[in-house]
Amino acid sequence: MNIADCRNFNDFRELAKKKLPAPIFHYIDGGADDEVTLRRNTSAFDDCDLIPNILASVGKPDLSTTIFGRKIDMPIFLSPTAMQRLYHPDGDKASARAAEKFGTFYSMSTMANNSIEEISNISSGPKLFQLYVHKDKSITDDLLDRCKRSGFDGMCLTVDTLVAGNREKDHRTGFTTPPKLTLSSLISFALRPSWVLKYITNKKFELSNVKKKTDKGTNIAKSVIDYINEQYDPKMNWKDAEYCVKRWNGPFALKGVMSVDDAKRAIDIGCTAIMISNHGGRQLDGSRSPFDQIKAISDAVGDKLEIILDGGVRRGTHVLKALAAGAKACSFGKMFLFSLSAGGQQGVEHLLKMMHDEINRNMILMGCKNLSELNNSKLIYRK
Repeated sequence: MNIADCRNFNDFRELAKKKLPAPIFHYIDGGADDEVTLRRNTSAFDDCDLIPNILASVGKPDLSTTIFGRKIDMPIFLSPTAMQRLYHPDGDKASARAAEKFGTFYSMSTMANNSIEEISNISSGPKLFQLYVHKDKSITDDLLDRCKRSGFDGMCLTVDTLVAGNREKDHRTGFTTPPKLTLSSLISFALRPSWVLKYITNKKFELSNVKKKTDKGTNIAKSVIDYINEQYDPKMNWKDAEYCVKRWNGPFALKGVMSVDDAKRAIDIGCTAIMISNHGGRQLDGSRSPFDQIKAISDAVGDKLEIILDGGVRRGTHVLKALAAGAKACSFGKMFLFSLSAGGQQGVEHLLKMMHDEINRNMILMGCKNLSELNNSKLIYRK
């Protein structure tokens, strides 16, 4: 199988599995604890059905929407994900270029292996930055200010990772960043010599956006879990979030909102958007899925905030269901990381084209000329 043969999530996943050492594949693939929430993130979409209208003379549907002050060509974009060079040598550069080509958002993690400035220089497409509040507040300020100078369009503050979730697969496989050869991982790395060669012959692994502010950015002797637990501020509160909103002074989302009350409070501190997310099922296992929560949140605040569903999206029909339930757009992580692992920029482009084609085809089948025609009347929830 190659990239051209990939037609769905499972195809990208299987091709990535053939190319990545087991610890790295399972870092993408896994969730917290028993992975109940990880599975629920996708299965939740099966609890309702789409209701199409016929003979609607759709023609070519308009898939565009506007989020974070930028018009995008389709209602789906790349979630912010850390350390993309683990999956492909081009990392964030490949993702940013692919997103720009398809007229949608690329999102950068605080824990990216490319810098804010590097990505700004290679892409003029829509760009979102994912912020974590560090114990050292100068790191947080530095990230906000550099994104402003570099022309990033929007900011999202991740609020569900005060401590790292219990990702048991990482413990079993010996996953660390940067990767280290251990007794538990030696064989899996030996079976992927192409990945190993690319890794050791490319740029040194580092967290490019924080390396000048903390030696943890360049001297990461432990795992990403240890970095989160040591560097992120577990006492982060609403005042800290409001400080970030005001310092950014532009389109701003809280990422990790799962309750109506928190969505309302996001409005109070000046947010323009929320990302309904449980961190891909990687934090609190047993929590609700984003799709389970979107209707209640949209009914309460949908006229005051841009609502983005983040998590579990595998198909174009999932995007349509999310929009009908009240989302303005969706973002996804696992599927695009598998496509990046499988084929770099070409892989991400192939995935985005596939999702664009699915959304376009299903809009025609739904009898919808534009995204605003997707509303609650297009959904029936099963009892």
